[in-house]
Amino acid sequence: MPTRRSVVHQFGAGLAALAAGSVANAETYPTHRVKIITTVAPGGTVDVLARLIAQKLSESLQQNFYVEDIPGGGGKIGAAAAARSAPDGYTLLFVFNSFITDVSLYSDVPYDPIKDFAPVTLVATSPYVLVVPLSLGVHSVQELLSLLRANPGKYSYAAPGNLVDEMFRLSNRLDIVRVPFNSAPPAIASTIGGFTQMAFTSIGAAVPNINARKLQALAVTSHKRSAALPDVPTLAEAGLPEHEATFIQGVVVPAATPKEIIKRLQSEIARIVALPDVIEKLAALGVEPVAGTPEEFGAYIRSEIVRWGDVIRRSNFKVE
Repeated sequence: MPTRRSVVHQFGAGLAALAAGSVANAETYPTHRVKIITTVAPGGTVDVLARLIAQKLSESLQQNFYVEDIPGGGGKIGAAAAARSAPDGYTLLFVFNSFITDVSLYSDVPYDPIKDFAPVTLVATSPYVLVVPLSLGVHSVQELLSLLRANPGKYSYAAPGNLVDEMFRLSNRLDIVRVPFNSAPPAIASTIGGFTQMAFTSIGAAVPNINARKLQALAVTSHKRSAALPDVPTLAEAGLPEHEATFIQGVVVPAATPKEIIKRLQSEIARIVALPDVIEKLAALGVEPVAGTPEEFGAYIRSEIVRWGDVIRRSNFKVE
């Protein structure tokens, strides 16, 4: 019969073996193909960037990193699938803003962005851009505000799901009708046609239409001007300093994924987004590389959940 001392010794040896195995796994990781889940349909900025990162990771780590798009449910389906995956570094989730806002927006979110996931890195950011149809005849944010305030309830805005429009409406006490869309392209098409009179949309989706003079860009939501639209002022420059908002794209993994694997992934992604050809491709998408630490990304997620949760509560906006 084993003594208490021998049991403790065996338990300690087992923990040491597990720790050694974890380090060894991290050193040899990956040994087989790695899935990167997105929660969007193919073709958008998120999907394009995820595939770019997957390609570069495949080249540098000598294993196949591939993208699986799982759209639907406002991003909940894909995120839930990732949360249920083994925490071994072989399933990554490529996230954007809905990962943060869904927990306040929906009553049935099947995952917890803090408890069910570990942050790897914020990959890239870009501002939203406020656009209006040329037919509206306004050329600045202040002109738009004056028009909306003089005509309460008359105008509408296209809402592709980023909630920046709700923050704009609430902060400026506007009586304007919300018209929801499931992505940026139909929201942009509605605004070009004048069916809706304004929209906050991702800069990558809007720039081609702005350059083609199909839309008028009034402001970007970042703290500095965008290189993609250098002549367009920030909302702060337009007189609204409290309206900064960012479209983010990052990587998380299931909780309990070994820290050594998270560290390796973060290091590789940081190296990738600093490559000249990647920087050039990101610029074409209207996004800027970030690749911060897991701790920084985790702190950002927590703070943004609080911030946008407050916007959703004040707007009394809930999706069942």
